[in-house]
Amino acid sequence: MGLTTRRPSAKKVHSLSKPMKKQDLTENPPVTYHIVFASCKQTLPEAVKSRPSSSTHKKVVVALADRTSLPGYLNPARLQQNQPIALLTPDGEHRDIEMKDIRAIYFVREFGDKYEPQRKAFFSRPKLDGLWVRLTFLDRDTLEGVVPNDLLALLDYGVHITPPDLNGPAVRIYVPRSALASMTVLGVVGVARRQLAAAASSAQPKLFSD
Repeated sequence: MGLTTRRPSAKKVHSLSKPMKKQDLTENPPVTYHIVFASCKQTLPEAVKSRPSSSTHKKVVVALADRTSLPGYLNPARLQQNQPIALLTPDGEHRDIEMKDIRAIYFVREFGDKYEPQRKAFFSRPKLDGLWVRLTFLDRDTLEGVVPNDLLALLDYGVHITPPDLNGPAVRIYVPRSALASMTVLGVVGVARRQLAAAASSAQPKLFSD
């Protein structure tokens, strides 16, 4: 049984050798781009928590006149008399608190239930530089501390003191004048006291001259 080969017909050969239709490659078909915007849903408190706090805002606990407290962040440079303070809570809420409703502002190391100093008086003469004072609140409660030896600062709208418990939760306390009944200077301490003593000794007349 022999094998037969079939040649393509002339018609098919002609169809294969048919020239291709010219196409204008400069004409590009229109292209449609689909842009998808991903939505990031984030609440305001979460956004504030994830954002680092500014260096000008310090951790504070605001003690109110009714003995309640509010933690948050505060710019100490904006403490002014008769103007509300702008407190940023840890949840990201802004709260305005009237100065007349504030008992004291505690600048704390960390937030916690205990923010007041354990000791409210010095056991002995403090070694810090400044004026040793005793603050008397309107409810007759007292608190000792050291303030800068600057009379112009004492004429301000409030008193910034360093509490007796240096290792306590509060490193500094601000007390508005509206919360105070009186402030008594107990003495000059630190370098200022030694300078006053040296000036007094040099001013004394000598009994015997060399």
